[in-house]
Amino acid sequence: MTAPATVRTPRRRPVFHPLAVAGVEELADDAVMVTFAVPPDLRDEFAFAPGQHLTVRRVQTEGGEVRRSYSICSTPADLALGGVVRIGVRRITGGSFSTLATRDLRPGHTVDVLPPLGHFTTAFDPARVRHYAAVAAGSGITPVLSLLSTGLATEPGSRFTLLYVNRRSASVMFGEQLADLKDRWRDRFHLIHAFTREVQTSELLSGRVDADRMRAILDSGLIDAAGVDEWFLCGPYGMVMDVRGVLAERRVADGHVHTELFHVEDVPGPPRSAEDRADPDAATAVTILLDGRESAFTMRRDERVLDAALRVRGELPYACKGGVCSTCRARLVEGEVRMAHNYALEPDEVAAGYVLTCQSEPVSDTLVVDYDA
Repeated sequence: MTAPATVRTPRRRPVFHPLAVAGVEELADDAVMVTFAVPPDLRDEFAFAPGQHLTVRRVQTEGGEVRRSYSICSTPADLALGGVVRIGVRRITGGSFSTLATRDLRPGHTVDVLPPLGHFTTAFDPARVRHYAAVAAGSGITPVLSLLSTGLATEPGSRFTLLYVNRRSASVMFGEQLADLKDRWRDRFHLIHAFTREVQTSELLSGRVDADRMRAILDSGLIDAAGVDEWFLCGPYGMVMDVRGVLAERRVADGHVHTELFHVEDVPGPPRSAEDRADPDAATAVTILLDGRESAFTMRRDERVLDAALRVRGELPYACKGGVCSTCRARLVEGEVRMAHNYALEPDEVAAGYVLTCQSEPVSDTLVVDYDA
């Protein structure tokens, strides 16, 4: 049974808005760039930092809905001057929105879009002089393209090095855009292509970029790890973790490395305690705060807070449910949870009490979770 909702002063949270599709441009056989037109009255709400993402929503004909997050590939200037925001979409097998986008989406169609979210960014400043480096794989280039385009234009004294990993040259997304950037910023943008299923003249850049290959790339001098001020790693879990581990070996501080995952393998979560295993059906009394309203309910210890809360408040914010996008982030006010995975929250957010509710299982008798924080 749900307790009566109480009212408090709400904090405005992002909500979905219908945006018109202004263009769909093919990037590769299985990838497109989708351009959304943002009306003037929504441009402040859709203002973004390079590296952030949009969440799209599609209602399915058989009922229910799917939500997916896609990184923004355009720059803040494109929104301010042209009123558009762009995402890159690569088709995946069985993907509901990616199949629609790459096969059927056309200008004039309308898509429900949530305003930008995400922390895969940095505060570019014309007064800064830095060397940025990125390692991106496949569609992981999408947020990196926004970052390097914005960074090179904003900071005239800064440089950007990009190691871009793909299966083969035909699968490269944003190839023309990267070539244009290379021509424009010839002395400040160093572009390195690596292919996992296509042999190049350089054996070093032919094959999967794992820990050993990343060590070899750094040892070769292609990228001077000691001279890089900030790193951006975006791609599948295995590559991102391998590269991050190698950077840690080279004494690169965690605070100088930004990560974003586009795919997470089925990695098991941390083991349960003996107490949790002994009583898996124990109940927890939960209170959630959303839009200034409190709602209370009980839930089992073997389910996720978000899943249980959606039964009470269907408007709760979420997207990937995989611990990657941080859309379901909330602050734990009271009680204790066990997070199976955390690929989105920064250490300072965790220290401040924030959790990913899609990954959180209760381990205490009571919980108070604040989505408005």
